[in-house]
Amino acid sequence: MCAAVMAALASAGHAQAPSPAPKPAQIDRNGVMMLVRSTLLALDHANKTGNYTVLRDLGSPGFQSNSAARLGEIFAKLRNENLDLSGVAVIDPQLNMLPQIEANGMMRMAGFFPSVPAQVNFDLAFAPVNGQWRLFGLSVSIGQSAPAAPEPPAAQASRPPAPAKSTPVASKPADKPQPPK
Repeated sequence: MCAAVMAALASAGHAQAPSPAPKPAQIDRNGVMMLVRSTLLALDHANKTGNYTVLRDLGSPGFQSNSAARLGEIFAKLRNENLDLSGVAVIDPQLNMLPQIEANGMMRMAGFFPSVPAQVNFDLAFAPVNGQWRLFGLSVSIGQSAPAAPEPPAAQASRPPAPAKSTPVASKPADKPQPPK
């Protein structure tokens, strides 16, 4: 299950040169925690209330191009499944993409909140607005919290398991019993 909204940047149709590689963002751990947690908690509150106005208003102008109704449509699946994101308030996120500044000036980061039975995966983009990072786009999905073995192919699943083969085991000869004294 995945819900995402990334505001589109309009291109003026100019020929584009190769984009420079992303650069590490100059943001400390506390700043990252505040951005990630406040964004996902705002989404949680929007999903619980059905009111996406505050989530929309917290975003950058590019994010605000989505109406509250449109955000409700985008996150309907998460809302209908009653996904509770409140655990992000107390669990530390694990980043698998450290905050980086993209060629377009956006700061992007991705990671997950490990929890049982499922983990919350996120990919966030923020735009600089008046000296603050404001939400530009977010993607949230639920994944497994631990590696899982693959399901057997359908053909193998329908036939009974093969009997276990016994293999000879080398053993030490038994000691001869000692006669009682």
